[in-house]
Amino acid sequence: MLPEFEFCSALPRKPPRPFVASLYKPTVPTGAPAACSLAGNPNLRGIMRIAIVAPPFIPVPPVRYGGTELFVARLAEGLKQLGIDVLVYANGESTVDVEVRWLYGKSDWPIRGEVYANLKDIDHTAWAIHDAWHDADIIHLNNVPGLAFSRFSGPPFVYTVHHPHEPKLSYFYKHYPDVHYVTISRFQQKQESMPHMRTIHHGLDMTQYQFCPDKQDYICFLGRIAPNKGTDLAIEAALRTGIPLKIAGEIQPVFQQYFDTKVKPYIDGRFIEYVGEADLAAKNELLGKSKALLFPIQWDEPFGLVMTEAMATGTPVVALPGGSVPEIVKDGVSGLLCSTVDDMVARIGELDKIKPAQVRAWCEKNFSMERMARDYAELYANILEDQLTAMPEPEEPRALA
Repeated sequence: MLPEFEFCSALPRKPPRPFVASLYKPTVPTGAPAACSLAGNPNLRGIMRIAIVAPPFIPVPPVRYGGTELFVARLAEGLKQLGIDVLVYANGESTVDVEVRWLYGKSDWPIRGEVYANLKDIDHTAWAIHDAWHDADIIHLNNVPGLAFSRFSGPPFVYTVHHPHEPKLSYFYKHYPDVHYVTISRFQQKQESMPHMRTIHHGLDMTQYQFCPDKQDYICFLGRIAPNKGTDLAIEAALRTGIPLKIAGEIQPVFQQYFDTKVKPYIDGRFIEYVGEADLAAKNELLGKSKALLFPIQWDEPFGLVMTEAMATGTPVVALPGGSVPEIVKDGVSGLLCSTVDDMVARIGELDKIKPAQVRAWCEKNFSMERMARDYAELYANILEDQLTAMPEPEEPRALA
């Protein structure tokens, strides 16, 4: 047995327990302030047990790249604050502040070939679901392989759709109509047709992002260095406006040529800077002091977590309207929605009208970890209540003749 498996096999096992669905239902009074949450329901604490399965390649939360893993971390910790018992299946380098179990002890990113990665993902996911089968009220998936296990009679499954619309995957999803699918934007939901589906926007732990009211004279780009992210368009906008640009993000091998031909020739270390990948501290520094985050997206972005990270520091987002962007950026409040790069260049001067405090307030209201956790807890509660309602009434014992 490999050493990295030993911790998992030695974990104490919690006995399976019956649930009482009525105890899950959120009891937030009508008209209550946003601070009133499920955490105020004393019946909820210790009742609901949720197993969240993340892919095995990147730790939860990620050190640098990893939007799905950041989502899993924030959801798990938000649910924990509500008193919900949370178990995360990830890799052994994960530091999320809930119970973590793993099959693979080390991170493995970038992946080393599609076939190998798929087999590793299947192995990890099958092990996680088997481990959680009698230990969780709901299994919440964040990778595709686990859906096949929803055919068996066991706990209900929730699956968050993290990727853009892919017709072949949508066809695959139709084979699992009992799964409760969560899309991460209304734009994404409109592209799908699964029977059980709702939208829940991502949320951030706002305490991890420092509000910075004083901005410096530069704009920034943060994300994968790739054509569909529009890094070259951010450079064009900076050159045309005369505002220095700082670029941060991962350069994946498949996009090395794009970086070498479309980005690197403009990097001079002064006007156009590439600062490498950014961890949380670097994000706070880069985003917080920037006049704006440029988001010249060239595809239909399912969500775009970096936009909320910028807004959490009080920095507005100047974006092209691909996919979910209009749901996240409110024009004139948390940033500028532009139709073209020409429009971005023309409107950069409007940034002075957008106050950092209103940007942060927009993010706190709409994209906080607490709001996201409440929405997911309500979904879990509804699923379990429906499951209980569907159970047949027990037969009355027959009297002996």
